[in-house]
Amino acid sequence: MPTVRSVLVAKGNTVHSTSPTASVREAVDRMNQHKIGALVVMAAGEVVGMFTERDVLRRVVGENRSPADTTVDEVMSGEVVCCGPDAQLDEVATIMKNRRIRHLPVCDDKGELRGLISIGDLNAHRASDQEATIYFLNEYIYGRA
Repeated sequence: MPTVRSVLVAKGNTVHSTSPTASVREAVDRMNQHKIGALVVMAAGEVVGMFTERDVLRRVVGENRSPADTTVDEVMSGEVVCCGPDAQLDEVATIMKNRRIRHLPVCDDKGELRGLISIGDLNAHRASDQEATIYFLNEYIYGRA
């Protein structure tokens, strides 16, 4: 079964983060700069939250808050679920579906951040597997394999 580690090997383990005391404006600028939809919120080397586009829409824009005067910790999602690098992708997909989240930090046994996996990463991995299966079945059916 494919694991989170296999996705991170292909994707890389670069994770963009922000501090809880950063302004929403600074965090959004960082997200725009890197063309990403979420930042891991880190304090003292630990994952303390996730800051996503959804947080901006619901808790900043939806509540008429000023992005420059609002800090990330005021609007971030604080209940963070992490997975390990050896978690199976089906398990991760179930967690994302049940909790209605799109990003999951990957932490090792010591709780150190090792990567971030998104629903887009899972979809890309599944699409790649399906394309390979279709190719090999086509080759088998038409006798080229």
